[in-house]
Amino acid sequence: QQFNVTSYGAMAVAITTLEAFAGMWINTFIVSVICMAWIKKKTLNSNEKILLFLGCSRFWYLCIAWVYSFLSVIYPYSLYVHPTLQLVVSVYVFLNYFNFCVSACLCVFYCIKIGNFRNSFFIYLKVKIDRIVPWLLLGSMLLALVICILGYDTVERLPSKNDSSTCRGNFWEESIKMEEHLFNAYFLTGLGYTASFIAVIVSALLLLFSLWRHKRNMQTNSTKDLSMDAHIKAMKSILSFLVMYSINFICLIMTIIYSAENENVMMFFVYVYLHAFPGAHSLILIFSNPKLEKTLLSILPCVKCKVCMK
Repeated sequence: QQFNVTSYGAMAVAITTLEAFAGMWINTFIVSVICMAWIKKKTLNSNEKILLFLGCSRFWYLCIAWVYSFLSVIYPYSLYVHPTLQLVVSVYVFLNYFNFCVSACLCVFYCIKIGNFRNSFFIYLKVKIDRIVPWLLLGSMLLALVICILGYDTVERLPSKNDSSTCRGNFWEESIKMEEHLFNAYFLTGLGYTASFIAVIVSALLLLFSLWRHKRNMQTNSTKDLSMDAHIKAMKSILSFLVMYSINFICLIMTIIYSAENENVMMFFVYVYLHAFPGAHSLILIFSNPKLEKTLLSILPCVKCKVCMK
């Protein structure tokens, strides 16, 4: 999954650097606001816990992704040092998968917390959601750890350039074994991405249906207040998240498909979006959260004044 220096390499590093630092700043802001609220209140609600984990995972994901793209272009031979490539790729896979799962947990949380259904199981989940969230985060971390170990093992088994087992008689036998191992790894990774994606789709559709029904009931009762605007804003936020999450899922599947091929043009656009998603989605989360939005809008004028004074 390395970019070729002569084609798209320098451009990829420049674009991913801008996206990575912008995304790191946005997620640092989210983590800082939540940590300050944690210090003041001495506790965190379920939504803040998910946002805290999501912000931390996205910050470190962008760091590792930028380091990997930088090394693969500027110092490509450093990745051939035995532990370097395995560690970087395994940490990258862990953070990427954990980020994907926590995003799905956030959507499931919004569906259960905001959705209004009379189903007994749904009511039970709504009552127990604060106890379920830590287990969802723990499960996401364990699943990401399994995929991380699998990614490390896959990179470890990749044949090196000086590997004598790939010569002549053993070449086809080793190739078949390698293809089988890669298929198993890619199948489990794709299965995990698909399960998270299905959870997001189901949660988003249920939430949109619940909000649409609530909006219709309010219009029928001829009531128009601030609650109507809040629900419309929530619907727009969920729709934008669903669209971005769908594109991100397609890009992740494309990385699995094209990772064994030298498709630099396709992988360039895929990596550009994958680096942009954590920052862009976190920005949507800021403007859909009243506390984060208010804090950001109060900081921006101060930053603008300091820049103008310089």
